[in-house]
Amino acid sequence: MIVDIILIIAGIALVLYGADRLTAGASALARRMNIPEIIIGLTIVAAGTSAPEFFVSFMSALKGTPDMAVGNVVGSNIFNILLIVGITAMVTPIKVTRSTVNKDMRWAIVASLLFLICCFGKLPLSFNGCSLSRMNGFVLLAFFAFFMYQTLKGAKGNPTEVAQASNDSIVKNIAFFIAGLAMLIFGSNIFVDSASSVATSLGVSQGIIGLTIVAGGTSLPELATSVVAAKKGNSAIAIGNVIGSNVFNILAILGTTALICPLQIQGITPIDILVMGGSVFLLWLFSFTKLTVARWEGAVLTILFFIYMIYLLSNI
Repeated sequence: MIVDIILIIAGIALVLYGADRLTAGASALARRMNIPEIIIGLTIVAAGTSAPEFFVSFMSALKGTPDMAVGNVVGSNIFNILLIVGITAMVTPIKVTRSTVNKDMRWAIVASLLFLICCFGKLPLSFNGCSLSRMNGFVLLAFFAFFMYQTLKGAKGNPTEVAQASNDSIVKNIAFFIAGLAMLIFGSNIFVDSASSVATSLGVSQGIIGLTIVAGGTSLPELATSVVAAKKGNSAIAIGNVIGSNVFNILAILGTTALICPLQIQGITPIDILVMGGSVFLLWLFSFTKLTVARWEGAVLTILFFIYMIYLLSNI
């Protein structure tokens, strides 16, 4: 099992570095095409920070471990809101824009409710397991397309300077993109195989592993981005990053995964999904009036995260 743990760490490192190289290459190519910085941020960078979740979930589904695929997304979203935003707010109070409260957070709540309906809204009702069909995947992707349309439409309504072109050669940027993609695929394979092996050795369900170890590992880009932003006094970037990532994780990642490979899930319960959606709703309540997440509110989010972790561990 020690070898598997080492491979998990190696897989995480490959996935994170691959996501960084993929994003760097794609962003540089976009700048050479004179695409505005705001569009790059809303699309390429947002997708880049969610690339670990996508590749790990996709590989998990292909390898016959759908509980880990869905648990990864649900767990990552919970990590993003309760732990990352919670810790960031305790370090420095987070100022939230009205746009984030009125648009992004509401989209995150809608995405969570839509996911709950897709999983458990079928007749007859069953809380012992859920499924995501290709039709569910199509619905999630359709909502994601509408979300991106609204986001890009808003960006065009607030024009910004065009991003400065990269000085690197096109060949180098393409090489970064291909190398990053290769590392993501290879690292995801190692990560999923090793995590599955550890789960089997410990007698723990794939869903629990997905909600904890895998989710924590794939949430590292959001954590790194939030910590750096908080240190630089740009805490609003931190919250915008994690909220956007939550929407992308549910609508784009699970939508694509289910469309290609329908998922039969046993280890994820309505409680897990309600915690995911409830955490976004709680963050929306904290932010709604004063457009700030105070230190004590960050402490509440962090405490709730550890309560949820205790709940998961008590059900092993």
